[in-house]
Amino acid sequence: MKLFIGNLPYDITEPEIATLFGEYGEVLNTHLITDQFSGRSKGFAFVEMSNRGEGHKAMETLNKMLFKHRELVCKEALPPKKGKKKRR
Repeated sequence: MKLFIGNLPYDITEPEIATLFGEYGEVLNTHLITDQFSGRSKGFAFVEMSNRGEGHKAMETLNKMLFKHRELVCKEALPPKKGKKKRR
C-alpha cells in the first residue's frame, strides 16, 4: 500500500520517515520529494508499506498527529495521472 504524507517538516530525512512508519509495519520504500534546484524538501513524501493492513494502521494513527510541531497529513496515494507531460 502506498501512502501520501504531507505537511512534513522541511528538515526531515528519508530514514526518519522510515523509522516513523516502521513502528506500524514493514516499510518497503520511502521517497521524500525535494526541489530539483535547491535539494530542499518540499514537505511531502510517499511511503510504501508491505500490506494494506499495516498501511491502514499507520494512516489512521499518524494522520493529524503532531510531528516536530507540524500536523501530518497521511492518506492513501492516488495513482499517477496519465497523459500529463513533465514540465521542462
